[in-house]
Amino acid sequence: MHDKSVALVTGSNKGIGLEICRQLAKKNITVILTARDHLKGEEALKKLNTSNVYFHALDITNPDSIEDIYDFVLKKFGRIDILINNAGIFLNEDKTGNVLTLDIQHIRKTMETNLYGAIRICQKFVPLMQKHNFGRIINISSQLGQLSSMNKTFTAYKISKTALNAFTRIIADELKEYNIKVNSICPGWCKTDLGGWDAERDASQGADTAVWLALQPDNSDSGFFFMDRKKIDW
Repeated sequence: MHDKSVALVTGSNKGIGLEICRQLAKKNITVILTARDHLKGEEALKKLNTSNVYFHALDITNPDSIEDIYDFVLKKFGRIDILINNAGIFLNEDKTGNVLTLDIQHIRKTMETNLYGAIRICQKFVPLMQKHNFGRIINISSQLGQLSSMNKTFTAYKISKTALNAFTRIIADELKEYNIKVNSICPGWCKTDLGGWDAERDASQGADTAVWLALQPDNSDSGFFFMDRKKIDW
């Protein structure tokens, strides 16, 4: 880990993403908090109340927005050491839809954010990591994406998270000759807008494994699925 490493956390104006920003900042990491909505991002920044965190607008489904934040990072910091792909959606239609009746557009929209967005961000920022031969990439996935326990319901979300896990394995292998570690994590069922407020965990618990992986040494694991700092089945 470098002195004053720089982290980018997508979809981080609330919930687990915001908590990841908070915990990284406490570890003296420079953090870029992102949100699609500029006002919501600025409000989140005020909640953290630390000089270690910056805000920049980001819509991971918009190539122009990704280009804009890349230019900001390049000019301001010149590097990215930690990338946490946290942004994700869980559409209401997906919660009740049967796979045989679910509109394909709902699946496409979910994939656009939960998978393609993460791929776009990596395609843009990983070359910066390769340039410095250092990086930690954490993809926020879910146990709902585990093939080992796959069942019906939540079709689009499950497909997107299974695909995100596949991407984790692919890019980890792609980058194995660099000091860039790539892993997926399941944060568990957390009290967030996505998880609902009757969930069993708070956001700080959900953020813990992502932060732990972000700070791992050079000889650490890559290409695995973690929950509560332990490897779990794909």
